[in-house]
Amino acid sequence: MKEKILTWASVAILMLPGAAKGQQDPYLDAWLYNSSGMTGQHWEQGQTTVITDTALADVRWIGYTTSDVYIRSSGVPAYAVGPFLDGNPILAPTNRHYLFRIPRNPIQETQTPTTPGLGQIGVFINGVPVYNYADAMSYNNQGIWHQNAVVFEHSGMDCAKGHPAPVFSGPPGPGSQITGASYHHHQSPAIFTTATQPLTNVCGTYPSLGLYTMDSTVHSPLLGFAFDGFPIYGAYGFSDTAGQGTIRRIQSSYRLRTMTDRSTLPDGTVLSTAQQGPSIAAVALGSYKEDFEYVPGLGDLDEHNGRFAVTPEFPNGTYAYYTTVDSDRNSAYPYVIGDTYFGVVATDNFGATGPNAGSTSVVLPSGVTTYNPIGLPESNSPQLLLAPNPTSTQVTLQGADWQGRWQLIDLMGRIWNTGTHLSMDGDLTLEVGQLPSGYYRILLENDGQIQSYPLYVVHR
Repeated sequence: MKEKILTWASVAILMLPGAAKGQQDPYLDAWLYNSSGMTGQHWEQGQTTVITDTALADVRWIGYTTSDVYIRSSGVPAYAVGPFLDGNPILAPTNRHYLFRIPRNPIQETQTPTTPGLGQIGVFINGVPVYNYADAMSYNNQGIWHQNAVVFEHSGMDCAKGHPAPVFSGPPGPGSQITGASYHHHQSPAIFTTATQPLTNVCGTYPSLGLYTMDSTVHSPLLGFAFDGFPIYGAYGFSDTAGQGTIRRIQSSYRLRTMTDRSTLPDGTVLSTAQQGPSIAAVALGSYKEDFEYVPGLGDLDEHNGRFAVTPEFPNGTYAYYTTVDSDRNSAYPYVIGDTYFGVVATDNFGATGPNAGSTSVVLPSGVTTYNPIGLPESNSPQLLLAPNPTSTQVTLQGADWQGRWQLIDLMGRIWNTGTHLSMDGDLTLEVGQLPSGYYRILLENDGQIQSYPLYVVHR
């Protein structure tokens, strides 16, 4: 199979007739919906074989109203996670039974912007939470120099740059037991070896696919949504915000401060001796949030780490956040969202404390419609079984009662294979052994409508 590299804008034209209908609403269509019973997987230190878990992976249910989309997920990804080599007692994430609410018509916050707090601040398209930069600790517990989790917890990150937070039976302390684990990402969910100068060799021993692979030649895919409803993209986008020009790395406007000690804050506040942070010789610059400063116009993005731009999924333009990386493709502060959100935030998504840590306060209203991502909600198209999934060699769509054209594409919008199926042909079997490991979608045209089947190809 020969790879054809296309932009999503091109795919919308060249794709199957009616494909635009199947991709018309990214708030409904972007999610990686687990229709085949895929479960999570994890590595344990010293083991040479990945362990298959019982928790179902990715997104399990999608519902919507005119104002919001609702997502149920376990918080467990389909890609392999772990081990967490910093002494973390958690071996594998557990099903957190998340219910997230994403505003479908997001608006800018015109009053006081909301600061992303601890715990989930958004959700990736596989239902795994996005966290901010912080690890909940500060130097000398003074709340002045806030630790950067990407630095302080680096040794506990797995190949996919994620790790779990323990869930306790009560407030942490004597008598409280660990009852679960919330897996999450503080940074881009592309594996460490995507970088030209990887910061760890964990992928060599315990490989993973991560959510996507960075590619500097195509617009990065839609990776998720912040809780204000605005989309989160990968590291590459159009150089022109109008959707024109070349594809290039989208750069943050935050930078490391030029300083020899930690005696002042970014806003110029002079600290007393007792309030000063550790010496830069002892703790490297970049280890604390206050080691960074925002410089308007320095990069492509504003203080929220976003910009208004045309994107493949939003041809009329949208405000969007980007998972920023440096020139070596290693994660760059503030990683996902800056000091504040851009939009009005659905705060019921924030995690609860105590025994329900990791859950949300979202409540389904009356009138929620269940969305069927395998075809449009009003479609009478046949529901086909895709198996095996994950696979490393071939996959079969079982069910002969359909006919039309089909395409196999990846998350970047690249077409890997295409063909025509007739009902008399029986099951459709595709050879995928030549595909790189990763997430794909099989798109089917059936009776003028499009059905989308997520596929996970894994080579070990």
